[in-house]
Amino acid sequence: MPKKTFIFAAMALVGLFATAGWSQGKINSYRRGQAQDILRYIAADVREHYYDPKLHGVDWDATVEHAKQKIDKAETLDMAFLSIEAALDTLNDSNNLFYPPERTSRYDYGWQIQMIGDHCYVTQVQSKSDAEAKGVKSGDEVLTIDGYTPTRDTLRNLEHFVNTLSPRPTLRLNLRDPAGNKRTIEVKGKITLIPPERSRAAEYMDLTREYESRQHWMRARHAEVGQDLMILKLPTFLFESEIDQLLDKARKYKALIVDLRGNSDNIENIKDLVGYVFENDVTIGDKIGRDTKQPWIVKTHRPNHFSGKLVVLVDGSSTGAPETFAHLIQIEKRGLVLGDLTPGRAMEAKAYFHHIGLDEDVYFSTAITYMDVVMTDGKSLQSHGVKPDQIVLPTVEDLATGRDPVLARAAETLGVKLTPEAAGKMFPYEWPQHGWRQ
Repeated sequence: MPKKTFIFAAMALVGLFATAGWSQGKINSYRRGQAQDILRYIAADVREHYYDPKLHGVDWDATVEHAKQKIDKAETLDMAFLSIEAALDTLNDSNNLFYPPERTSRYDYGWQIQMIGDHCYVTQVQSKSDAEAKGVKSGDEVLTIDGYTPTRDTLRNLEHFVNTLSPRPTLRLNLRDPAGNKRTIEVKGKITLIPPERSRAAEYMDLTREYESRQHWMRARHAEVGQDLMILKLPTFLFESEIDQLLDKARKYKALIVDLRGNSDNIENIKDLVGYVFENDVTIGDKIGRDTKQPWIVKTHRPNHFSGKLVVLVDGSSTGAPETFAHLIQIEKRGLVLGDLTPGRAMEAKAYFHHIGLDEDVYFSTAITYMDVVMTDGKSLQSHGVKPDQIVLPTVEDLATGRDPVLARAAETLGVKLTPEAAGKMFPYEWPQHGWRQ
């Protein structure tokens, strides 16, 4: 189901679910007016910042007017918010997203899901969560979430819908276990209450804890296998000083595996790692902006670069920067790419933050695509993704038992013996803390 179709289908059903905070119950005239104000800001963001000034031929004024009429008729604030998102969706660009004002409640459902091949699976279940109590396990296939079928095209939008646009205290899941048995359950989210009025000191402490949690979760990790192989796990390309130390360590090894599975960083952040793994300056492609086109050249960190064998791992959650980096490795024949087909969300979006309100502070933001990259083979990865040199997927049994056959295969291609069981224990999954949502 295309993104545009999904959002309009969601609009038809959103009234069936009660949500917390801003969108609880019927919308009043005051909130309706604020929703119209939000629409005006977002409409201006698109007109001013979207990378294609022709907006792919979309009549943006007519689209905004249609959204305005939908907001006038909306029965809940969720419906109003979905009308705003639906306007963005007419551009058919999955990088454009609307982030509404913060709710007074957050829901953490205690599980992680991911597309593997053409199917969606549970990959992690949090201890003591309602999901665990209801018997949800890693390796369960997710057939539907609140009636929607997750696919490669819709999963990101589905997660944005239930987590951000229209959060709800429970999710109705249709699952299939590794034995093929189907079941339908309702999973309650763990509720974190956000006081409607917080002191500046409390807000500062919340932000500080969230920042610290994010920094810890997104740190670079590494493992060494014998004398010949180093494995570098990178949830992000925003490196602190430790990346210099890790790459200095990597130069002592004959081979390096860069694990970018689950990494969804901004494209421009790859330049440091690119400089570390190429002997000479390298042209990634052309940056295509609203009124600009310029070559993207990254300088080498030679003589401090890594010159050994290289394998890059990607999966169905590797978006943006890892897609660009992996395809560059393929184009330049610098190494081997293993894993799963990436989603094809490789354009660059920028966040725009706004504030409205006199009697209360209302904050919201948008992510708007401001740049595409056409690589040196003449291709944009948007909507196409990266096809690995070797497709290697975990089975449901691998997910259920915590094995990692992808990392094990990567080591094997480099002549290093590593069992899937041992590979699965190298980088244990860590749940975000202090309410930060991955």
